[in-house]
Amino acid sequence: MELMFALVIGTLTATGVYLLLRARTFPVVVGLTLLSYGVNLFLFSTGRLVTGQQPIIGSAEHYTDPLPQALVLTAIVIGFAMTAFVVVLSLRSLADHDDDHVDGRRDERPVRQLDETEANGQ
Repeated sequence: MELMFALVIGTLTATGVYLLLRARTFPVVVGLTLLSYGVNLFLFSTGRLVTGQQPIIGSAEHYTDPLPQALVLTAIVIGFAMTAFVVVLSLRSLADHDDDHVDGRRDERPVRQLDETEANGQ
């Protein structure tokens, strides 16, 4: 179980970093989301991956730490608010610059010039 959990965390983190390095807005937002999911799962795994154990020290031989669960719940709320803010920020940038590149540079494509017959509609 621990190996599968570690592979899932590694896959989410690697995919999130790969998408963060893209030059478009939507992959960057998805990459941030996947990276936050990977961090949340990592924080959750620090409280031990056991089922059916009590979260109180001293009442049982083995216990589960409840603090990582509280941290993950807080991180989910903060991550959702941050994702909403980044989406609104990217939509505003798209509306202002007519481009969704993250670095702000446009593709340098030559613009075709219209000759006088095309410009006059003939």
